[in-house]
Amino acid sequence: MTRQTVVVTGGAGFIGSALVRRLVTQGYQVVNLDKLTYAGNLSSVASVAAAANYHFEQVDICDRSRIRRVFSDYRPDLVMNLAAESHVDRSIDRADDFIQTNILGVFVLLEEALAYWRQLPDQKRRQFRFHQVSTDEVYGSLGEEGLFSEQTAYDPSSPYSASKASSDHLVRAWHRTYGLPVLITNCSNNYGPYQFPEKLIPHMVLCALQGKPLPVYGKGENVRDWLHVEDHVSALLQVAAHGRVGETYNIGGHNERSNLQVVNAICDLLDELLPDSAHRPHRELIEYVTDRPGHDLRYAIDAGKLEAELGWVPAETFESGLYKTVQWYLDNRPWWEAILNGSYQHQRAGLGRLAR
Repeated sequence: MTRQTVVVTGGAGFIGSALVRRLVTQGYQVVNLDKLTYAGNLSSVASVAAAANYHFEQVDICDRSRIRRVFSDYRPDLVMNLAAESHVDRSIDRADDFIQTNILGVFVLLEEALAYWRQLPDQKRRQFRFHQVSTDEVYGSLGEEGLFSEQTAYDPSSPYSASKASSDHLVRAWHRTYGLPVLITNCSNNYGPYQFPEKLIPHMVLCALQGKPLPVYGKGENVRDWLHVEDHVSALLQVAAHGRVGETYNIGGHNERSNLQVVNAICDLLDELLPDSAHRPHRELIEYVTDRPGHDLRYAIDAGKLEAELGWVPAETFESGLYKTVQWYLDNRPWWEAILNGSYQHQRAGLGRLAR
């Protein structure tokens, strides 16, 4: 990228921290904005925190005055918005935070980005980009065949995906109405190091390490396309540098697996990596539980546009990426033990409203 200063919102989260680490390492001036909610973890960027080109601001994207100050102080060339409430189950229990951050927060970012962009000199105006990082969940559910393309109509099923769909629509509207130079990417399920343990893969790894039941929703038949977070970061940087303004790009890993296949693969890896574990065979820990309300059957991404226009393809297979991920959690106990010693201890969300 020719752009020098990048604001990453949500840069202490899972995907955001991976992006921050990459950008700092590559020499960009990086401003990490994060509210530090339960899923924001500064230890995830500890490896770059002392770098002269790294800056952290604890900011809620809904706070208009502080967002305005960030634009004024740092004069960014690129804003990459990854700040979001992101867990479907939590959105089922309490949608308020998702509406606030994922919709109203994006509105604030767009308004302040627009005001900032309008006063830039011509060359800086031409270079500036606002990059909205979104999800394939906005498309709803697929049947047994077919893929989500950039032309697929939005059909969200959960409060989370509805809030992300809303923010994507806002971003497009600010481009079409006001000319703000935007990019949108919609990615499939991410996995990799530093992921908060409520998500499927780290949840299963850590429960298995403790000999706890591995809760699989329904019959485990729901299918997702799995994308390693480092592949996602590479795609984001390609789009930010070379994507066409106003366009949407889907990012997928070409790795469709059912939830049960994923859990079985984790169990088999742990059997291999921990031959002396008292919990082998780990598949015996699997327990089928009540399905998530509104659980989409299948997601699958057609990333052909990204490959054809920008030459991006994922580097990791599911097998190589999963092996690296499981090994990382085995090697980094202090990171996840600190989380499990706090308020989160593997409790399930997503059923609270059903009980009322």
